Amino acid sequence: MNNSTIVAIALGSNLGDRDAHLDFAVSRLSQFLSDLTVSSRYDTAPVDVVGDQPTYLNAALVGGTVLDPHALLRELQAIELADGRERPYANAPRTLDVDLILYGQSIVDELGLVVPHPRFRERAFVLEPLAEVAPDLVDPVTGLTVRALLARLGQHPAVPGQS
Repeated sequence: MNNSTIVAIALGSNLGDRDAHLDFAVSRLSQFLSDLTVSSRYDTAPVDVVGDQPTYLNAALVGGTVLDPHALLRELQAIELADGRERPYANAPRTLDVDLILYGQSIVDELGLVVPHPRFRERAFVLEPLAEVAPDLVDPVTGLTVRALLARLGQHPAVPGQS
């Protein structure tokens, strides 16, 4: 696509058929993202959650979009809603989490939309799958590649989990 922007999106699920939820997200994302590259899936322990929660199945993908960041966020939220995502409280277990991590080299800090994702640099469960498919993507805030951000965490690329 001409004039498309490369975006990075993180996927996660820890309720129900986790694989089916991620499959649903990828299918829906392929309707408005071009040249989609999807990572393997990783079983990960919950981070920053309340109470005991099941493990997450995480993945990341990159693709091109002609949507602006606000329109893309609305599409991501619509995918979560269509898959039955409920938000009873912050960091609750979820059928599907679809997060916009990077939108090209754009930096957006507005009510309801912060890009790059404000916590992705500290989250191995985002950086590991993203490093698998786009290690050379650059975080416009730090100027570091995804590979360098992962190395800074002291993580080595993990072997994708089996689900």
